[in-house]
Amino acid sequence: MPARARATSGVAMVSYLEFEKPVAELETRIAELRSAAEGDEVDITNELQRLELKSADLLASTYASLTPWQKTQVARHPSRPHFRDYVEYAFEEFVPLGGDRAYGEDEAIMGGFAKLNGRKIVLIGHEKGNDTASRIRHNFGMGKPEGYRKAIRLMELAGRFNLPVVTLVDTSGAFPGVEAEERGQAEAIARSTEACLALPVPMVASIVGEGGSGGAVALASAERVLMLEHAVYSVISPEGCASILWRTAEKAPDAAEAMKVTAQNLKELGVIDRIVGEPVGGAHRDPRAAAHSLAEAIGEELDKLSIHSADELKRMREERFLQIAG
Repeated sequence: MPARARATSGVAMVSYLEFEKPVAELETRIAELRSAAEGDEVDITNELQRLELKSADLLASTYASLTPWQKTQVARHPSRPHFRDYVEYAFEEFVPLGGDRAYGEDEAIMGGFAKLNGRKIVLIGHEKGNDTASRIRHNFGMGKPEGYRKAIRLMELAGRFNLPVVTLVDTSGAFPGVEAEERGQAEAIARSTEACLALPVPMVASIVGEGGSGGAVALASAERVLMLEHAVYSVISPEGCASILWRTAEKAPDAAEAMKVTAQNLKELGVIDRIVGEPVGGAHRDPRAAAHSLAEAIGEELDKLSIHSADELKRMREERFLQIAG
């Protein structure tokens, strides 16, 4: 579990990951010095500046050389921005639409009409929640069949009203419970993937945290796939892979390395098209800046795609996934 300590920035508290301990110690020391200096006539400005510079350099060097397993931890960070954060910071006039018109509402997958820099779009994505109550309500971002059927309904609306589709993918995978299987989880995921590929309008998918298995692909089968710098995307979790190959989840770091789960790996392999940079220390340190960077990248991709016809867009998606498979 991440340790918690006082930060020196605008965020009151930061959760530190295991590999961030040296940074945590420095930032805690800075916070203590600031607190001790309040009302004191001793000038510690120079010492604070020296420590802050050292902390910033250490944070930058740490995040410049993360292993795939460390990136997986960052992608799962409890304070990492999720769908609702991006709606708040990067999109305007979001109008949520609920229900699959067959069974019910699934809050793990959210969507509706929105605007991106004045452009009307249909926005769909996973929401994990940000505290215990909301994580339970959103089922930790693990979509059920009704969630994927809602996504299909929204994609059909996008096609009907000629609106581009933007998806924000952040899930460890589709919900594996018995009730989900009883309601046709595999069929819903397959049909959602099919709906993506058949869209007559531009579609840009962004992996903003975890992109896990078919639960992610069902919202990411687009002609343009972006990934945040410290996001991960894989067919199975590193722990799941390690349990199968080595019979122990302790080998998860080795599995993450072998599976090529990082944005950098996947860009090189041609699975994604573009890496979107994050603030130093990860998106959780400055969600607003991360959201603005992502919004700018999505807008640029939509501009490029807007000149293509429906047939061209479908052909681009088909060629893209055939090339990956080949």
